[in-house]
Amino acid sequence: MIVPVADDQEDLLDRLRALRAAGEVPLVGDARWPAAQWEAVLTTASSTQPVPEAAWATLTSGSSGSPRIVLRTAESWETSFPAVARLLDADPDDAVLLPAPPSASLTLFSLAHALAGGPRPLLGSADREFATCLHGTPQALRAVLDAGPPPRLRAALIGGSHLDARLRARAEASGIRVAAYYGAAELSFVAVDEGDGLRPFPGVGVDIRDGELWVRSASVALGYVGSPGPLRIDGEWATVGDRAELVDGRLRLRGRADDAILSASATIVPEEVEAVLRSVPGIRDAVVFGMPRPGVGALVAAYVELDGTPAQLRTACATQLAPAHRPRRWFAGELPRTASGKPARTEAARRALAGEVERLVV
Repeated sequence: MIVPVADDQEDLLDRLRALRAAGEVPLVGDARWPAAQWEAVLTTASSTQPVPEAAWATLTSGSSGSPRIVLRTAESWETSFPAVARLLDADPDDAVLLPAPPSASLTLFSLAHALAGGPRPLLGSADREFATCLHGTPQALRAVLDAGPPPRLRAALIGGSHLDARLRARAEASGIRVAAYYGAAELSFVAVDEGDGLRPFPGVGVDIRDGELWVRSASVALGYVGSPGPLRIDGEWATVGDRAELVDGRLRLRGRADDAILSASATIVPEEVEAVLRSVPGIRDAVVFGMPRPGVGALVAAYVELDGTPAQLRTACATQLAPAHRPRRWFAGELPRTASGKPARTEAARRALAGEVERLVV
C-alpha cells in the first residue's frame, strides 16, 4: 500500500528504508501543505488498489494543473543509478546536496539512490559544507552560488527547468562541473547536456513523431493514482506530450503542445521566447503565456524575474523575435515555483491576469 510520509522527519532516510523493507510504497509529502491538501493526498492514497510491482510514489503537478501521484518500480530508478553516479563523479563516500524538498521527485530519486549505495544525502542546507555534489534545479544552483559554494563542491546535476548558459558558465568558473538534464516525473531521465547539447540519456531511445517526443526507456513509470496525467504508452514507447526536434543528434525541446499560444495566424512556443528573454542581462528567469484577446485569440505576455535593469530587453526582442512572438504585455516580480523550484506557468499567468504583480513598461 501507499504510505504518505511528511518530509520534515529527521530520520526520513531510515523511515524510507523501513517502509521499503516492509514492501510498502513511500509517498513523501510536504509538511508545509495545508490540511486540505494533506487530506486529499491521504484519501487518494488510501483508496488505491495494491500494485505489486510498485516501489515508489511521487507527486507531480508539472508546470500546471493539480498534483497527481505517479507510481514506479524500484528498477525504473535503479537503472539510472550508475549513469547518475558518473555524472556526479560520486560514490558512497560523497555527499549530495539536495536543496529541493523530498516531496520533489528529483530529491526522492536521490534518496532512493542513497538507499542503494549512492552518495549520502544532505537535505536543504543541512551540513552543506560537506557537499561534494549537488542535485537540484537551476534556481537551487543559483542560490548555492549566491551564498558561496561549499568548498568541496565539484559537480552539479541540474534538472526541472531550463539551465541558461550564463548560469552554467558561472558555476564552471567556480570549479563546478555541470550536467543539465531533461526528464519528467513519469519518464525519469531522458536526455543530458554535459556542455555540448542534449543527448539521449544512457539506455534511453528517442523518436520524434509529428513533432512530439517519444521515449523508449526502462525508467518509465507504471502510471497514475487519482487524476489522470499526460503519460501515454505505445508498446515500448512513451510520451508526456513534449514537443521536440533532433538536430545533429541533439535534442531541442519545444515545450508542451498544450502550452502553445495561438495569436492571430501564428503559433508561438513559450519556451522559445523564454530562451531569448533569459539571455538578456538583468533577467534572472522568465515565463511566457497567452492573455486572451478577442479577435486574435491571445496576446503574448511575459512575466520576468529581474536581477537588475534589463536595458537591452527591447533590442533583444526586436532583433531575435519575429513580430508575432514579441511579448505585448509585461509583468515583473518573483516567479511562483513548484516545490522543486521549477517556474509554475499556470500560477504565474493567474497572478498576472488577476493584477497581483507589477506591470512593466518595455
